[in-house]
Amino acid sequence: MSINLTLIAQMIVFLILIGFTMKFVWPPIVAALDERARRVADGLSAADKAKSELAVANQRVEQQLSAARDDAAKRLADAERLAQQMVEDAKSRASEEGAKIVAAARAEAEQEANKAREVLREQVAGLAVRGAEAILRREVNPAVHAELLGRLKAEL
Repeated sequence: MSINLTLIAQMIVFLILIGFTMKFVWPPIVAALDERARRVADGLSAADKAKSELAVANQRVEQQLSAARDDAAKRLADAERLAQQMVEDAKSRASEEGAKIVAAARAEAEQEANKAREVLREQVAGLAVRGAEAILRREVNPAVHAELLGRLKAEL
């Protein structure tokens, strides 16, 4: 009988232990397992969300890099165009300055030619007066001489 009574007592104690465990020990363990499962699920959803945000951020970065490249290319083209325009402006200014210098040189040459003609006229007039004096062997009155010289200059 002692085996049966011991077996029954052990069964009763076991049932009490199961009841106690089901009422006081099992709910915190289940709650902890549920909390851990919820945190793992949250972590996985946060990782998925971070991956999608990273993909969006990468797209924005690529768009910004593309825009920056386009802007740099546009600025480079503008700079080349401006440099070309500056070269053309410098060429036109240089040709204008060259034309001014040529015109000034022509005007100066014309003035020098006129001066040379005037000197030549004076020399021819002087030679003509001396020649006339030599032919006539007489002295010409200075007033008459000045008048003759003026007429001779006018004719030349």
